[in-house]
Amino acid sequence: MDLFGFAKDVGRRVFGKESEADEKIRAMLEADNPGIQDLDVKVENGRVAISGTATDAVAMEKAVLMAGNVQGIEAVDASAVTAPAPVEEVEYYLIKSGDTLSKIAKTFYGDANAYPRIFEANREVIKDPDLIFVGQKIRIPRQVA
Repeated sequence: MDLFGFAKDVGRRVFGKESEADEKIRAMLEADNPGIQDLDVKVENGRVAISGTATDAVAMEKAVLMAGNVQGIEAVDASAVTAPAPVEEVEYYLIKSGDTLSKIAKTFYGDANAYPRIFEANREVIKDPDLIFVGQKIRIPRQVA
């Protein structure tokens, strides 16, 4: 995952002026500890570039989603993040009006009660399974056959 697009006008408000965005987004990522060592964050014109060494592919994916689901960010470049190859296939989903985690679980897994799997895969992005918002991008781990 090198460049990932996001809805610029939705998401969690983390910074007021872009001049403070580098530090605010880096602090947010470090606070929720997505597993990236030597993390560096640069924000310019609504685009975030992150660099560092991820403990695994999931840590990199979560860092990208955390940074991208910030209001004012429209793209995240993770090409400078070193990470091991993914061990699980994931799909990315853009939340639409009327979605719930149960509805998304029913669509992807055939079982609305499987929503905790989606919540756990996105715990750093979704703080409450009942509070998701239109335009938010999340990870959907593939169901193991």
